[in-house]
Amino acid sequence: MTWIFGYGSLLWRPAFPYEDRRRAVVRGWRRRFWQASPDHRGVPEAPGRVVTLVEEVGTVCWGTAFLLKEGDRRQVMSELDLREKNGYEPIKVDLEFDDGSVRRGLTYVAGPENPSFIGPAPMQEMIAQIANAVGPSGPNVEYLTRLADTLDDMDVYDEEVHGLREALHARGSN
Repeated sequence: MTWIFGYGSLLWRPAFPYEDRRRAVVRGWRRRFWQASPDHRGVPEAPGRVVTLVEEVGTVCWGTAFLLKEGDRRQVMSELDLREKNGYEPIKVDLEFDDGSVRRGLTYVAGPENPSFIGPAPMQEMIAQIANAVGPSGPNVEYLTRLADTLDDMDVYDEEVHGLREALHARGSN
């Protein structure tokens, strides 16, 4: 039984078959727009910004856990490895579900040692980068907006994601 935890684009576009889908939280990790995207939401000359998870004591990250069908596991993992190729590596995490149960799962994290990890920046700098970046998967603005809207649908408030969306709207770049 393999659970995959999505906290970014997997929330609205898993693009793989699954047996079950449940809201879940991982503790000690925070979602951050600290990963450059020169391959999906930007190009090498003008990379976008996408989310990764950063370890931070006392924090939580809400997302969605997908239970893979056992017969599809190898194919789905191969597809995810390709999709998450730009510095993301699968790691094991404990997934806590709304009913209090806990399962071991996998998520993809792009840590600070990968070449596309760009870390924090002032809000206006991040907004300018997101507003101007477009890649093969579409505009970076769409990524931010879809992530914020999906979190809204899940009744999850994420300070950075929602703060960036508000700043983007204030700038008139929606």
